[in-house]
Amino acid sequence: MFKQVTIIGFGLLGSSIARALKAHHQAEKIICADISRAVCEKVQQLGLADKVSTDLGNSVKGSDLVILAVPPASMGAVAEKIGPHVQEGAIVTDTGSVKLDIIRQVQDKLPASIHLVPSHPIAGTEYSGPEAGFAELFVGRWWIITPLAHTDVRAVEKLTKLYESFGSNIEIMDAAHHDLVLGLTSHLPTLIAYTIVGTATELEDDVKSEVIKFSASGFRDFTRLAAQDPTMWRDVMLTNKDAVLELLQRFTEDLNAMQKAIRKQDGDYLYGVMENTRKVRKEIIEAGQAEYVYPNKSPETQKS
Repeated sequence: MFKQVTIIGFGLLGSSIARALKAHHQAEKIICADISRAVCEKVQQLGLADKVSTDLGNSVKGSDLVILAVPPASMGAVAEKIGPHVQEGAIVTDTGSVKLDIIRQVQDKLPASIHLVPSHPIAGTEYSGPEAGFAELFVGRWWIITPLAHTDVRAVEKLTKLYESFGSNIEIMDAAHHDLVLGLTSHLPTLIAYTIVGTATELEDDVKSEVIKFSASGFRDFTRLAAQDPTMWRDVMLTNKDAVLELLQRFTEDLNAMQKAIRKQDGDYLYGVMENTRKVRKEIIEAGQAEYVYPNKSPETQKS
């Protein structure tokens, strides 16, 4: 589908995309670009790309698809480096979980002759680095595309076909709506997880050791979220500030209502909330969005 694809940033998503491109034979040549020489060496060792480079500008020359898979706050700086070197007619996309701020950062730094098609795969694990990726990461997962008003329809269609070849379900969405929806489904839960695990780390040493020793599934799930790349998630919270703060205010109000119900022994209220939220879990499972099967990992790791 593409002659040459440059992926900038070879963490979990970048390396998974490279593997998916290879697995489905969608690129004649794959270029790995990362400012970390150690990452480039690991990519070369794993055989994930045909060429590796720490020179972001040179890495995009001749590529008809460029994928920015770097933390959200770094998108503008990367766009500035590659802007003068992207070939005419190339598609430039990204994997960021925030869309409005990334669009603001990059669109003025890229030439008008390219097709900017922002996108976001709703896929990820707590693991990071080139070795963490796997081609099946996107199978059965949603990949949201948020084209600009002037984005060429043919570029959107081509990316749609590419992501569908990875096994993804495609949704076209307005960027502002994306940021609000993901603020609730991803950003707020992750912020809560970091907070809860942070609370545990501030306990006395003997209590903290017991929290870790006797961790039930609930706390384990929070630690999985809180084990994600802190650089990326710091950037997500700051670049999607408005949506996160709005949702955080709503959550605080709901939490206060739960606190009042517990204080007043209002079991009916508590039961009503808990019964309604059980239905959401059932719907997520039925939609096939519950869990990943990680390749090359033991059954014990799968459950953790």
